[in-house]
Amino acid sequence: MATTVKSRSDFSEREKEKDIRTSNIVAARSVADAIRTSLGPKGMDKMISSPTGEVIISNDGATILQKLELRHPAARMLAELAKAQDIEAGDGTTSVCVIAGALLGAVSTLMSKGIHPSIISEAFHQALQESLKVLVNMSVPVSLSDRQSLIKSATTSLNSKVVSQYTNLASISVDAVLSVINVAQNPDNVNLKDIKIIKKLGGTIDDTELVHGLVFDQNASHTAGGPTRIQNAKIGLIQFCLSAPKPYMDNNIVVSDYTKMDKVIKEEPKLILEMCRKIQKSGCNVLLVQKSILRDAVNELSLSYLAKLKILVIRDIEREDIEFICTTIGCTPIANIDAMTPEKLGKADLVEEVSTTDGKIVKITGIPNPGKTVTILARGSNKLVLDEAERSIHDALCVIRSLVKKKYLIAGGGAPEIEVSQQVTEFSKTLSGVPSVCIRAYAEALEIIPYTLAENAGLHPISIVTELRNKHAQGEKNAGINVRKGAITDILQENVVQPLLVSTSALTLATETVIMLLKIDDIATSR
Repeated sequence: MATTVKSRSDFSEREKEKDIRTSNIVAARSVADAIRTSLGPKGMDKMISSPTGEVIISNDGATILQKLELRHPAARMLAELAKAQDIEAGDGTTSVCVIAGALLGAVSTLMSKGIHPSIISEAFHQALQESLKVLVNMSVPVSLSDRQSLIKSATTSLNSKVVSQYTNLASISVDAVLSVINVAQNPDNVNLKDIKIIKKLGGTIDDTELVHGLVFDQNASHTAGGPTRIQNAKIGLIQFCLSAPKPYMDNNIVVSDYTKMDKVIKEEPKLILEMCRKIQKSGCNVLLVQKSILRDAVNELSLSYLAKLKILVIRDIEREDIEFICTTIGCTPIANIDAMTPEKLGKADLVEEVSTTDGKIVKITGIPNPGKTVTILARGSNKLVLDEAERSIHDALCVIRSLVKKKYLIAGGGAPEIEVSQQVTEFSKTLSGVPSVCIRAYAEALEIIPYTLAENAGLHPISIVTELRNKHAQGEKNAGINVRKGAITDILQENVVQPLLVSTSALTLATETVIMLLKIDDIATSR
């Protein structure tokens, strides 16, 4: 009788694959568990301290993972997952990581039963398709002209933020998006680069405002007697310094007579005055300067001349802001004084310097063709609050963008995940064999979202999720966890809603990442 002996190399190869997958799953799940406590309105915040001493306080999943130092490749994949969700939907960055962690837990259980990773991958892909169908069926269409529905959705995204008590951020975000799109043309996307957020210390979040124009967080550059308020402004944007011309080559000039030296010194102010008069002749009364006018004697002289000519000057315009400024006020950047002509100037009804508790700002309002861009002036009492306000506004803007891309709303509060879990479980019963077991495990893993929401709110997670299952089994598909009341309610009536794109994107990206991790059987270091 012949016997077959398996070689030691075959056995060690299988063990190596098992160890690699286990290592990847453990690393990725540890990242998901680290940010799981920050999920939901009652989630905790993370304080992140950098080696330079910078401190960030946030519960935004993408921000936390971006700042963490992650060494394991699988852990970094979860950070990239949160980043991809942020780009696609702008919200749900914590949820997508928590779902991925739960699915990896299901994978670990299935693999311990001897199920091959390829079979698990195929079953998870099939379960994802069924899940997306359920989400689409329970969604509600929304019109971009329904401002109140948009505000409800933006408010839900802000509920978990540090600045959630400031309700004005949701309405400002909605109005900003509606200002840069044409609702009548039924747009399918919005470019968030058309909405600029300017941060200024001082005041409270309540002082945050939407400006249909431009805001510069620096004060106007002028000497005594210079203008600080210009009506019917003609705005020029120059990309050169107002100083005497310099030779292109290094030259040494020897002056033997002091009278000739005096002539050279007197010539420079004449050249600068001539440049300032050319600017005035073009009709310009507000001058934006990209490159800083250096604070030496000559350039202070140019500021003095411009002040006498009643031209308001704003210096230190950032290069990356040039396109936004030109789009907003309709000006053309000028690289040479000889190209300063009236048709290259922008227009605005009013340019004024405004005092704040932390210095001064310059506002440009009354632009001739509003609707192309807007500016949000964010205010806050300290840098930590101001930075978190900026991140919260960005998330709210992204939520409204998601509704522009896919005009459907869905309930929040764990309602979609429980509904998907129950319906996908029912779908698994129509199948047989190993795929049925895998799909059921996928469905059960989705219960992690309502479980975590209840846990973070201080509720009893097992009893809450059990009650939630019963409600959905009775056909109440919009039943969700109301963390404020500590009970199960119809979450749509409580105005806890989110864009369909947030849920579909989170489920799709999480599943794709888990499948990708499943297919890795070795880790190699490149040369």
